[in-house]
Amino acid sequence: MTPNPRFDRTTDDRIPFVLTLASGFHESGYATHRLEQALDDTTTRLGLDGQFFSTPTSIFASFGTDHNQQTFMIRTTPRPPNLGRLVRVTEIARAVLRGETTPGEGTAMLVALVSLPDEIELGRIAGFGLASGTAARFLGGAGPEMATAAMAGLLTGFLALAVRKAPNAGRVFELAGATLCSLVVAVLGAWFPGFSVPIATLAGLIVLIPGLTLTTAITEIAMEHLTAGTTRMAGAFMTFIGIGFGVALGTRIAVALVGAAPAHHPAPMPDWTNWAALLGSAIAFAILLRADERDFGWIAVAAAVAFLATRAGTHLLSPELGVFVGSLVIGLGSNLFNRLTSRPALVTLVPGLLTLVPGSVGFRSITALLENQIVAGIDTAFTMILTAVSLVAGLLTATAIFPERRLG
Repeated sequence: MTPNPRFDRTTDDRIPFVLTLASGFHESGYATHRLEQALDDTTTRLGLDGQFFSTPTSIFASFGTDHNQQTFMIRTTPRPPNLGRLVRVTEIARAVLRGETTPGEGTAMLVALVSLPDEIELGRIAGFGLASGTAARFLGGAGPEMATAAMAGLLTGFLALAVRKAPNAGRVFELAGATLCSLVVAVLGAWFPGFSVPIATLAGLIVLIPGLTLTTAITEIAMEHLTAGTTRMAGAFMTFIGIGFGVALGTRIAVALVGAAPAHHPAPMPDWTNWAALLGSAIAFAILLRADERDFGWIAVAAAVAFLATRAGTHLLSPELGVFVGSLVIGLGSNLFNRLTSRPALVTLVPGLLTLVPGSVGFRSITALLENQIVAGIDTAFTMILTAVSLVAGLLTATAIFPERRLG
């Protein structure tokens, strides 16, 4: 039977636009529930009958009804958030839905945008170092730990650049990065004592730790996107395992070569250094997430708000409920940012969440398990899950109270 011409891809430029928009949102790091909602809104405004099913590795899109349906499948690769691209994809989508641009023109604009090379430049390598250096301060480190962690972060950034030129190496990037980082830090700790090797190692790996992925997975499961959520959670778990194994391997090699580094407790630092580290981490997040320069100030505000809200919640309630308060406040603030600027709430939400996600706790859990500290590892893993659930609960509550503006 001949398909209904209304849904024939060769005669209707709305379908290529929706398919290209799906790829654009996915390449920008959209979670499954956000992606499917945006596509539903788009097809409704364009007068199409569409149904969508998304996972971190594929997108299925069906157009039409009953036996006249056409179904398309797009293979995808899980991507970290790219906030600058997300803003531009959203602007193109809204221009088409407002009638300012035809679907055909929108498709051409999206193809040109999505096809741009996603390269890691020197500025982003500096972002790796800045993120690691500031993370060392939040983990209780002092000047020596911050300097060592920043150097380890730079090594991780250069390794990321090398992996971009060798696609097959990307499959072991986290493992290789953890091995290199832990090896270098442990060797330096043995040769030049005076800093905490565990703190510097964890901070040096902070960009690799999939705390945000874990949080997104729990959010998707809570939104009843079970396939996507469990798939993403399995990916986060395997990344944790790879990083933990890499750290164990690098540390053992260093001990065999130069001996174990002596234990060291960092000296206390003034409280104002936390604020300096917070500003530095906000800049690092903006660089690593490829945010537009006009959003750097908003991202700094988001990081400060999340930090203050979490600290207040922890002081008044408990650490777990403190994370709930922090995610609730940053969720409400990001949705307000969306309403005021018409830019995606993720522009401020993701950087704010990165100050709260329990990635470092998960890493410590895996490390304890690898060292046969079973009870400590399980206890730490439970803390990680409880923290992530509290964070997701805050986000869902914020959405229920004051939702983000829908695309359509």
